[in-house]
Amino acid sequence: MHTVVVLVLDGVVPFDLSAPIDAFGRPRLPDGRPAYRVRVCSPSPTGEVSAGAFTVRAPYGLEALAEADTIILPGVAEPPDELPIGVAEALRDAAAGGTRIASVCVGAFLFAATGLLDGLRATTHWIAARELAERYPKVTVDPNVLYVDNGQFLTSAGAAAALDMCLHMIRGDYGSAVAAEAARMSVMPLEREGGQAQFIVHDLPPAPAGATLEPVLAWLEDNCGREVTLEQIAGRAGMSTRTLNRRFREQTGTTPLRWLHRARVRRAQYLLESTAYPVERIAAQAGFGSPTAFRERFRKVVGTSPQGYRRAFRSGEGPEGPGATGAQGQTQGHTGTDTGIRGYGGTRTQGQGAAAEPGK
Repeated sequence: MHTVVVLVLDGVVPFDLSAPIDAFGRPRLPDGRPAYRVRVCSPSPTGEVSAGAFTVRAPYGLEALAEADTIILPGVAEPPDELPIGVAEALRDAAAGGTRIASVCVGAFLFAATGLLDGLRATTHWIAARELAERYPKVTVDPNVLYVDNGQFLTSAGAAAALDMCLHMIRGDYGSAVAAEAARMSVMPLEREGGQAQFIVHDLPPAPAGATLEPVLAWLEDNCGREVTLEQIAGRAGMSTRTLNRRFREQTGTTPLRWLHRARVRRAQYLLESTAYPVERIAAQAGFGSPTAFRERFRKVVGTSPQGYRRAFRSGEGPEGPGATGAQGQTQGHTGTDTGIRGYGGTRTQGQGAAAEPGK
């Protein structure tokens, strides 16, 4: 029987812990036998670790890692720079023996601390991606996907994305039939549309308070629904297009047209969430020249189609009738540019797939 060992450290995030336990605890083989043996271990001498509102007692110690076929690393509330004594060594020894290791959400910080992700592509919750990249520069962080499979080593994004990753591993271990049944038991599709990028709030690049472009940015946001040329923006700013481009990069970190495109996408997101308008009307109201151009730009920035985004985020009553069922306010949880880990929260996700880099 395939043995899955979940390693819990102090401050473990409850959902990060329970998701893989549940995912691997459900599958059954055609003859009815469990597909996995799931164990929980801890480096604590007592086996007890804090899980926020309650305490978890793990029945196994680090020695269980040596017997694992798969090791899962759930996230902790505040990932440490150094792992508890013995943890990194035990994980590296297990990896050397061919054990598969996967992290959930900000568990990627624990994984990266072992050095095992150096030179590899990895993901984590989008709100913590920048910090992961800064803390571990040898790791290539992709904030747009739900999980990354490097073969022996896997990483997942928000806690719910761990279910996508676990189903992916189950399918690799036992085939699609077993994985599909596990997906049905979890009440989720085996594969989901889009990527993590659709859950990221794509903020407009800020301008410093008192910046000379503040009036121009306000005017652009108010007028993003109509055709606006670079020359018109420069005229509004009272400067040449060359100077405008230079000032924009200095004060916002991007170009005038990219800023305008992102403002249009944000308006389109709002309309998709709050109205039942057809895509053609939204394309026009958001300032795109054609529905085709709108769809291409939207997918490039958000990582899914306008209709896919609407299915995920449409809620409540809006113009032209009641909204379709779906997640409510899923993009509203983080509106700033802070990428700190504390209080990151697991995102509800919509499937695997690499999305384009946000804001480009």
